[in-house]
Amino acid sequence: MSRIAIKLFAIVVFFCHYGFAQEFSALWESHYSYNNIVDVVTGNNTIYAAAENAVFSFEPLTNELSTITTVEGLSGREITTIYFSRDFNYLLIGYETGLIELYSTLDQSVLSIVDILDKENITPDKKQINHFYEHDGFIYISTNFGVSVYDLERLEFGDTYFIGNGGSQIRVNQVSVLDNFVYVACLDGTGLKRAALDNPNLIDFQQWETVLGGNFRTVNTLNEKVYATRLNRSLFEIDINGFIELFQFDTLPKDSKVSGNNIVFTANDEVLLYDVNIQLVNIFQASTEYMSVFSSATYLDNRIYIGTNDFGVISSEISDGIDYLQLLPNGPIENNIFRLDATSESVWATYGEYTEALNPFPLTSKGISYLYEDEWYNIPFDSVLGTRELNEITPNIFNPSQVFISSYVDGILELNDFSPTELLDETNSGLETIVVPNNPNASDIRVSATEFDTNGLLWSLTSRVDRALKSFDPISGNWQGYSFSDLIDDPLSGEVGFFDMEIDNNGTKWIGSYNNGLLAYNESIGNNPLRNLNSESQNVLPFTRFTALALDNRNQLWLGTTKGLRVLFNTFGFYDDPNPTLRSIIILEEGIPKELLANQGITDIKVDGSNNKWVGTADSGVFYFSPDGQNTIYHFTINNSPLPSNTINDISIDPNNGIVYFATNRGLVAFTSGGSSTKEDLEEAYVYPNPVRPEYDILGSSDLNDINKGIKITGLTERVNIKITDVEGNLVAEAQSNVNLRSSQANYNFAIDGGTAIWNGKNLANSIVRTGVYLIMISDLDSFETKVLKVLIVR
Repeated sequence: MSRIAIKLFAIVVFFCHYGFAQEFSALWESHYSYNNIVDVVTGNNTIYAAAENAVFSFEPLTNELSTITTVEGLSGREITTIYFSRDFNYLLIGYETGLIELYSTLDQSVLSIVDILDKENITPDKKQINHFYEHDGFIYISTNFGVSVYDLERLEFGDTYFIGNGGSQIRVNQVSVLDNFVYVACLDGTGLKRAALDNPNLIDFQQWETVLGGNFRTVNTLNEKVYATRLNRSLFEIDINGFIELFQFDTLPKDSKVSGNNIVFTANDEVLLYDVNIQLVNIFQASTEYMSVFSSATYLDNRIYIGTNDFGVISSEISDGIDYLQLLPNGPIENNIFRLDATSESVWATYGEYTEALNPFPLTSKGISYLYEDEWYNIPFDSVLGTRELNEITPNIFNPSQVFISSYVDGILELNDFSPTELLDETNSGLETIVVPNNPNASDIRVSATEFDTNGLLWSLTSRVDRALKSFDPISGNWQGYSFSDLIDDPLSGEVGFFDMEIDNNGTKWIGSYNNGLLAYNESIGNNPLRNLNSESQNVLPFTRFTALALDNRNQLWLGTTKGLRVLFNTFGFYDDPNPTLRSIIILEEGIPKELLANQGITDIKVDGSNNKWVGTADSGVFYFSPDGQNTIYHFTINNSPLPSNTINDISIDPNNGIVYFATNRGLVAFTSGGSSTKEDLEEAYVYPNPVRPEYDILGSSDLNDINKGIKITGLTERVNIKITDVEGNLVAEAQSNVNLRSSQANYNFAIDGGTAIWNGKNLANSIVRTGVYLIMISDLDSFETKVLKVLIVR
């Protein structure tokens, strides 16, 4: 298997996750990017690095790398700074929103501090946490409104200092303490200020004196002196008697830290390490291999650790500065994943994007990521044949090693064995470029949705061209185009573009459009192959965009729009129906009929092996519905799950194990739902764990939705009946497909979801079974195929 991808790695011996006491947390896994580092600090001989919304630690003595993410309890919001308290063993994490989280390295718990976040008299743009400084058990919090004090022992806030003119709110970058004076580096032209710590009235702005005027970026204490940088690049040395200007930096430092007897200044393109006498020890600049903007740096045990915008943390010996080691947890290129696909042996992710109005500009040039055998690999942009705005991912259903990825400006990229091999465009395929009257030579091929049919043809949709729908045979290389001119007179202005496509068993292509509602095209229907639904009489709200389509196991078409959810129940009879109509799902909420997901912006819909629906939204997280939509099994948001954002870009399900992947604008997470797709026969059916040992706390689970508990039987066909008996033939449990569902309110002891059944180890009398061998008799209700499995339970 050839690979030109760059495998992400770190110099690690172990890779572990911390525990997190949240319901379902064991069912979640995070897949965050750690390339863009915000801050790096030291604590108890450990390096902590904050990425955009997650943290990782590195133990130099053991080479152990660990991550702390939303699965462990973090919020997933945008991190701005971190600090480690050695006295209290807390890692403090500050956010752009004003949220502060205390992560305990002793018990791996997370305490969320929302006082600043919820403060009503401070506008959101002023709540950002800029820096933490610890003194005598108190944390001085630098913010965009001033300074707040937090007691780490009592875990409560003290005073807040508004120290601008007249007590106004001003931006504070950093705080430090020397000789019972607190020094504050301020912006907004308010200078470097200080006040006596024993002054009981520090909330009075008049108690703060200005030591130096101007705008200050950093302030630190080292060797009984204070060192502060002003925006004009000047470094000042200050003590109780006054100040002197030492020199000017070539480049303004954005960050500074004291590490032991050294002070580290970080600029965009270099890190400067000074000793206790402010003598330069070494300058560290990016090497050719790790050319990137620096964000922060720290020093530990004769090594410098530098946070970068593109390569995680790089580290070098203090005496070197030329050769670097990369410290980086395995992960994708970026957190803002636009599209993903988990239907083949790998999980693919792309980053090209277009707006809700299907506008790809400004164009982005990014690579591709894929997860294969539990490792992330990244294909950089310089290896994707110049293809920009990569979006929809479509593996060949007859050849999973061949993958086609749409580009919303350059055509379709073909990959074989994980390697980009050909860019299909107007020069070598049937794809067409947009014809712009004032620029006829422009090349702009906006391909969005793609889908394979059961015959192995790849169907694609190109926006703003006459033959918008095209088929491609990967074996013969033949292309065929189909015009929408019967409905769209002017392809350039009559239709902005297409969001999604599904192909049913009749060969009908169902297409979600921007201007023309739901389209249906079937080339085998000679008289009227193209139809659409786009009127209020058909239950289509005005100005509705059809953004997501999914055919379920009953051939019903579920439709996500910018204004809610619709269903087309009769897809087979669509062309015979003179007035087809979409339907809303009506549910009872406290006895009152309501439309399901009314006015919600739907971004994606996926159907799992149990015919349940996963629905992603633009700002309300993820919903998981029963097959008919009447029961909400889960509603995941940032408040009750490890989702890092309520904005869901895409959803994909691994059909083999039921793992559901959620791509958000702040990162990728996965949820083990427990279901799986059905098989053609029972040949691969098996039961696990087997044997069920006493230490395996799995019996008597009251919640079959927790896939970590219960005895699983997988590899089932679509319609089965399963009986569990003891060796004497006594019936212990029984379940049938589409009847005994985990999502049912009946609280079954034994249920079947798609290709997987789960038993909680209880019998018909609701008692946990005894030690012994139990027979699992599976019968296919359609083919009459049978299979008998055995499981040993030891209590």
